[in-house]
Amino acid sequence: MEDPDKLAHWLEQEAKVKAALAGGAGPGVARPEQVAGLTGLQFLQAMLSGRVPFASIAQTLDFALIEVEQGRAVFQGVPGAGHLNPMGTVHGGWYATLLDSAMGCAVHTLMPPGRAYTTAEMSVKLVRAIKPTVVRVRAEGQVLHCGRQLATAQAQLVGPDGTLYAHASTTCLVFDLPPA
Repeated sequence: MEDPDKLAHWLEQEAKVKAALAGGAGPGVARPEQVAGLTGLQFLQAMLSGRVPFASIAQTLDFALIEVEQGRAVFQGVPGAGHLNPMGTVHGGWYATLLDSAMGCAVHTLMPPGRAYTTAEMSVKLVRAIKPTVVRVRAEGQVLHCGRQLATAQAQLVGPDGTLYAHASTTCLVFDLPPA
């Protein structure tokens, strides 16, 4: 049973973010001059406000970055007919994409200017099917460790009623960006 108050809060947050994105830079790739000198957290905050482009895959798979803070990122997704597998439940790749985004962006919040990351390994555990009756889910990512060369993070994919659909962990490589 979905929590109507929590779902209403989720929908309100989503509407604010989507309004900023609709009036902003749109989907795409940020130009080097747009990100120069920004920390990872500042970059993601700029994305949330629409000042820099958001990832095109978010539009393709109907999900959005909703919240960011140091070491944490939250994505919200709308499972739809285009995400179903032949058995009528949401495809595991959709789960994995939201979880990878949440974990990676949580790591990204800890990157100083000139540093970046990439997913090196990810483990996803699907514990419950997302059926077409589920209207929203959230992937909540949290950094466990962020060092000079490696970062680890975990995430959970949950519904507004607290149902756990999947959980994941990742190891990311951390590296210097080449000079502009």
